[in-house]
Amino acid sequence: MKRPKALKKCEVSRHGIKKSRIKEQIPRSPSPSSSGKLEPSNEHSTGVASEEELIPREASMYDNLLMTLRSCSKSVDDVIKKRQRQEEGKSDTEDDDEEDESESFSVSEEEDSEEEGILQQNDMVDMGERNEDAETVDDPDASETDQEHDVEVDDLFSVEGSVCMSSFSSHLGCKLSEEEVENLSKRKWKYKWEEPADGMSNCKWIGTGDCFLKDVDISSGYGLEHRLYEHWLDVSKTSGRNDFDSSKERLFFSLCNGYRDILHCNKKPFYLKGLEEDSSIMEAYIMHSLNHLFRTRDLVTKNDSKLAKDPSSAYNANLGGDSFRDHGFTRPKVLILLPLKHIALRFVQRLIKLTPLAHKANVEHMDRFLKEFGTQEDEDDEDEDELSHHTQGNSKAQKSSKPSDFQALFSGKRDDEDQFMFGIKFKRRRIKLYSDFYSSDIIVASPVRLVGKIWEAQKYKEKDVDYLSSLEVLIIDHADVIAMQNWSHVNTVVEQLNHIPSRRHGTDITRIRPWYLDRCARFYRQTIILGYYSNPDINALFNHHCTNYQGKVKLVCEYKGVLPKVLLQVRQIYERFDVEAISDADDARFEYFVKKVFPKIKDSVQGGVMLFISSYFEFIRIRNFLKSQEASFCLLGEYTEQSDISRARVWFFEGRRKIMLYTERAHFYFRYKIRGIRNLIMYSLPERKEFYPEIVNMLDGSHNMSCTVLFSRFDHFRLERIVGSAPATRMSTSEKSVFVFC
Repeated sequence: MKRPKALKKCEVSRHGIKKSRIKEQIPRSPSPSSSGKLEPSNEHSTGVASEEELIPREASMYDNLLMTLRSCSKSVDDVIKKRQRQEEGKSDTEDDDEEDESESFSVSEEEDSEEEGILQQNDMVDMGERNEDAETVDDPDASETDQEHDVEVDDLFSVEGSVCMSSFSSHLGCKLSEEEVENLSKRKWKYKWEEPADGMSNCKWIGTGDCFLKDVDISSGYGLEHRLYEHWLDVSKTSGRNDFDSSKERLFFSLCNGYRDILHCNKKPFYLKGLEEDSSIMEAYIMHSLNHLFRTRDLVTKNDSKLAKDPSSAYNANLGGDSFRDHGFTRPKVLILLPLKHIALRFVQRLIKLTPLAHKANVEHMDRFLKEFGTQEDEDDEDEDELSHHTQGNSKAQKSSKPSDFQALFSGKRDDEDQFMFGIKFKRRRIKLYSDFYSSDIIVASPVRLVGKIWEAQKYKEKDVDYLSSLEVLIIDHADVIAMQNWSHVNTVVEQLNHIPSRRHGTDITRIRPWYLDRCARFYRQTIILGYYSNPDINALFNHHCTNYQGKVKLVCEYKGVLPKVLLQVRQIYERFDVEAISDADDARFEYFVKKVFPKIKDSVQGGVMLFISSYFEFIRIRNFLKSQEASFCLLGEYTEQSDISRARVWFFEGRRKIMLYTERAHFYFRYKIRGIRNLIMYSLPERKEFYPEIVNMLDGSHNMSCTVLFSRFDHFRLERIVGSAPATRMSTSEKSVFVFC
């Protein structure tokens, strides 16, 4: 075993340094004593000593390095002891009295004190728990699996049993210069590589920087912490999946483990017969979150052990580097944003299933969770239930007028489905739900509820959301459903992340990572956005608010369109209005409607005109315009009272109202089947492509039916999902402005 060249000037014995070696390297400054005060070195105070005299001195960084390696690997310890015997002229049999007294890094566990008292409503819990949970929970299995967190020695040693630095360590251990930080704030990312997406023939991954998808290390468990890797293999085999290495969940985990920002907006959701794909993606990001949390905890635990063994040397080492800086301002590291309780239930059940058995012997407050979020059968049974909707003649799906995807998504409930927020904490052999946010590892919330917490903190000084200050992984799942709720809430949440907290919250300032103190945490946060489709709002968030220094990866696809799903022989006329800038698109659309479309409606004696409008703001604008024109119309929006909706549907069907305004969000939440439509005008295309054939097919039973669609070149995302990528490109760039599909 060779030493670094920089350390060849002196030879280190087990008990000290021989004087003859020290003569060549006289210290230029006094060394700190164990008490912390500076004292003159022995060379200056005693003069020349004998050849055999040993001079005690503080352990160097190299000594600490050796001690760490010796404690973690028996083979390294044997090599070092053998070399020491050779230096001291001893034989292999003369070391019986010099047994290694270094201890391993298995840390004794402290029992968490039991929480007592009644939990408060919803997401508020006993505040006395905060002090109890402030310390990191020790793990008996954390001593041998993550040696790369102890010391970063890959460039100094190459010994048997050494572990390559994980992507976790390399990502969080990187130091950004001031120039790099400034460039990241202004940077416009360029996608330089592309790779085919497995299992998706019309899609490909594109990314910034260098392509890392081909550099996955299979031998190291794909970068997974050992316990998680073994448990994931067992879960995969139990589920009957024998091709783990090529599975979708494993491939997407490798993508997440690269710690780049990810935009995957072609994920087929569970409620559209995509249960297998949806579950695979969820499984992958859960394993990534667990891997991040377990590695964080192992690192903190090992550093705590070092500080407990030798506080003075550890303190001195901390002054010279960042090896012991492993904390954030607060404990929560992962934030999961989900739209509905039904989806949060699926997440928690899958999380419990994927957590190793040693950490989930007991799940606290599971009864309360199931009471609030409902019960759900096993996902395998859920898949069978989905198939039964189409096979059983007396099934609920056939009796109900609502589509099967609507029933699967909302499960018959809509009230308060988007109002939830709770913490998850991994304790000693147990998982705790509804933990205090400041002592949680994961926070699961709906954007609506979390924005309410942010507003409360802004209104009341005694409240805060500092638990958002140290998040390192943000996952937004089912972004398309959140867009139907209110995407501006997501923007509000993201803008609130990784700020300097307003209070200290018991944090040891000497253990905080430097880039937290430098206000650079947002450049280290990984953001993963998952959904069924993308839109300009989602893209804007990904492009402007996801500033991970590692870069970006996103999925781009070519669409075939949904026009074949239109069952009626109806002429669909697409009229393009020209506009120069996206900021002028709304005004240009309104002006085109007022000048070209509405005069035809006004002059016609025929009723049954439905105006389908995607945006609520457009809905209000058209409503006010029709009022000013004293037009005969009725409203069906997401905020319309149920009694008014029933009355409007009857009036429209009977012809007592000539025009009906119908919004996409109203269709998303209620899926009404409107009767009496003769002339369908899509003021703006729907975001959700499956809505287009549903709305057009409502013309069934009408005479002289027609369909008109307004669009501009800035509607390209919506247009390509409906008519197909190739036709959408031609329609946006052609000199003609009117296109007909039959």
